[in-house]
Amino acid sequence: MTDPASLIPHRAPFLLLDDVTSLEPGVRAAGTWRLTGEEAFFAGHFPGRPTLPGVLMVEAIAQAGATLLMTEIPNRGEMLTVFTGIERAKFRKLVVPGDQLRIEVNVIVWRTTAVKMEGKITVDGVTVCEATVTCRLVNLKKVESEEVAAAK
Repeated sequence: MTDPASLIPHRAPFLLLDDVTSLEPGVRAAGTWRLTGEEAFFAGHFPGRPTLPGVLMVEAIAQAGATLLMTEIPNRGEMLTVFTGIERAKFRKLVVPGDQLRIEVNVIVWRTTAVKMEGKITVDGVTVCEATVTCRLVNLKKVESEEVAAAK
């Protein structure tokens, strides 16, 4: 098992992976996320019937994919993985406090700075979410210099 924070820049409260359980560079990755019920979003989504928002499941898929992409980048401290697309997202079952999500991603297309992946989340072996996501790498220094130039 690998701490996802050693691979991606996400941190609490927006790190949606507890661990990376398997990683096959350029091919697939898997991880887990246990919902304790203490997560802030449950208070408002929905009062009296806490349910994991679907958009956070898609984000968990993207974060699992980012761990896969970042393992191949030697200068990952200078890079950031960003969403460029979400396709065919499907939500099959409600996810609630106490559930442990297993997040799996499989590469469809791999390029040096971008990847397209199929993601699936299961709880107790039952599929609760599926989505195809695309992500790309951006250089943080380049982004910062573009932001400075745009502000002038």
